[in-house]
Amino acid sequence: MEPSTRVQELTPSLTLAIDSRAKAMKAEGQDVVGFGAGEPDFDTPEHIKAAAMGALDAGFTKYTPSSGIPELRAAISEKLKRDNKLDYKPSQIIVNCGAKHSCYNALLAVIEPGDEVIIPAPYWLSYPEMVKLIGGVPIVVQTKAENGYKITPEEFQDAMTPKTRLIIINSPGNPTGSVYSEAELTALAEVALDEEILILSDEIYEKLIYDGQPHFSIASISKEIYDLTITVNGFSKPYAMTGWRLGYIAAPEKIARAIDSLQSHTTSNPTSFAQKGALAAYKGPQDCVSEMLAEYDNRRKRIMALLDAIPKLTYVPPQGAFYVLVNISQTGLDSTAFAEKLLEDQKVAVVPGKAFGDDQTVRISYATSLANIEKGLARIAEFMKRF
Repeated sequence: MEPSTRVQELTPSLTLAIDSRAKAMKAEGQDVVGFGAGEPDFDTPEHIKAAAMGALDAGFTKYTPSSGIPELRAAISEKLKRDNKLDYKPSQIIVNCGAKHSCYNALLAVIEPGDEVIIPAPYWLSYPEMVKLIGGVPIVVQTKAENGYKITPEEFQDAMTPKTRLIIINSPGNPTGSVYSEAELTALAEVALDEEILILSDEIYEKLIYDGQPHFSIASISKEIYDLTITVNGFSKPYAMTGWRLGYIAAPEKIARAIDSLQSHTTSNPTSFAQKGALAAYKGPQDCVSEMLAEYDNRRKRIMALLDAIPKLTYVPPQGAFYVLVNISQTGLDSTAFAEKLLEDQKVAVVPGKAFGDDQTVRISYATSLANIEKGLARIAEFMKRF
């Protein structure tokens, strides 16, 4: 028996492949430095864990509404109004099983087979696979380092065809760390509005931005753009809740209802007691977020200083998230060969940029300790001597 064609056409995750190999080497007792992780290395804050444990103790273990518990949807509505200048009623918010699930549900709700979806590259590796799974056509637009790996209005316009249905904007971005300014998003929004192109705005890293740069939500530009935008966010990155699997969508009423209906036939609902933890995350103290951000910033600055001292490696300084995308083109190796040789020779795991649509780069995550950063970058410097 063969699996379906749509599944056979999926590209295996290079991120998981490298991570699995690194973990196997560690299990054998080898001293491996892992820069592949796309998740915070901090523990979930205590008040969030306590809320979930309290929910368990209280027997809050049954089905909830498919769209999430009302008090969490209300808290998200308040957060979006306060932080993002977005006016979404709780009925327009659907809580999902992680922001990845949110993105997939959003695409499934609006994309027909054959519709084209514009994806700026380097991109988060799951975007094209999601589009392909639902019968859409990913249109990858290669962005330029000199533009901070951000798509320009001209590139957006050139990539459009009569079949274009949606564009995905990820700010702050994975794997680039790029952050779109209000002016940049406004210019892109004008192009989308001219052709009534939908926008999927993935804002999962919004709390992880450096140097005082503000986060801007594209849906806040105007009522017309608001009506074209599906905003995705969640709890995994700012609150170190990756394993909790909770994200959410904020969308126009018609789309929100469609996603709610879709979710009712797939997951039924997000995990009940995890939602109580998420409620505590938004309603409780926020110093945990600022503390994690400060530590990420220290690591970011240190990793950039160390990279600056290594010849033939270049990068665009990350403005957000916890990754730096390093250009390795001067080595003459493609990203997979570079990552494999680095792991074999120096026991350092990075993710090949091929996974993100850029085979001339590798991604280094600084969601790890300063000690690991020092050790790993010293090994990368030693590895680069061969070039």
